[in-house]
Amino acid sequence: MWNADEIDEPFDAGEEKRVALSYVTEAFEEARQDGLDGDCVAHAALFAAFKELVETYGEEAVATFAENLPDKVRAGGFSVVRRH
Repeated sequence: MWNADEIDEPFDAGEEKRVALSYVTEAFEEARQDGLDGDCVAHAALFAAFKELVETYGEEAVATFAENLPDKVRAGGFSVVRRH
């Protein structure tokens, strides 16, 4: 049986995830260059991501994962600190 912890691993869990993030980042940049609003692209990306997770893990597991997102956002889990 699968549980929500399987999709709730540390962000830097592996090279494949870093490569995947670079693809998504490039897609965001390309969309912005084509004149799309970053907020619109982000919402579309979230929809696509959750759709993929639900197809892979099921609705209940993804809902459990999503319940923890507010705490992760507040804790800086999705923030990028720029270094000078």
